[in-house]
Amino acid sequence: MTMIEVERKRALADGGNAVTARLIELGYRDAGSFVEVDTYYGPRHRDFLSTRECLRVRRSGQLAEITYKPASDATTHSAADVIAKPEVDVVLADSDEAEAANELMTCVGMVMLARVEKARTLYQRGGSPGVMVAVDVVDELGAFVEVEIMTSDADGAAMVLEEVESSLGILASPVVAAPYRDLIRECSGTADGAGRSVDDQEGKTDG
Repeated sequence: MTMIEVERKRALADGGNAVTARLIELGYRDAGSFVEVDTYYGPRHRDFLSTRECLRVRRSGQLAEITYKPASDATTHSAADVIAKPEVDVVLADSDEAEAANELMTCVGMVMLARVEKARTLYQRGGSPGVMVAVDVVDELGAFVEVEIMTSDADGAAMVLEEVESSLGILASPVVAAPYRDLIRECSGTADGAGRSVDDQEGKTDG
């Protein structure tokens, strides 16, 4: 059975204080706070920015992993900006392995597209182990809330996601369709260089 991550992200104007208070009020369990450093890559022959594919090395607390998410299309990205994708995760031995994974990406010819650093606090709904809410404070971007559901039933999960957002009182908060990777590139002025690495756009290529 293929598990799918169903998620939607919204921007928060108050740094996440109101939604954090609401999560506690509703009895969500604090599942931990972490500083996450995500480094995104893409191959030179394929534009992952246009396809919305994701190849990421993540260092999170004492953990590290490599993740791939496939391209977005009409079946993975709804008109309401609910994203439903399978993902492949390779969990590494510990956080120190993230540096080796980043080096590996470079050695096999991947180009770095962006690096995103954020403080993330996860909350889990009691009785619903597959339902998580992440409150993120992202360097250079601000605060966001993301409802994430791991499921084999994407349609049913989209309904649960709507219910969770409603209970948290965030339906008026703007939906953010773009991944943090793309938002950081836009913020840093590299968004116009789609498909090219940060180094390439600064004129530093491998020759």
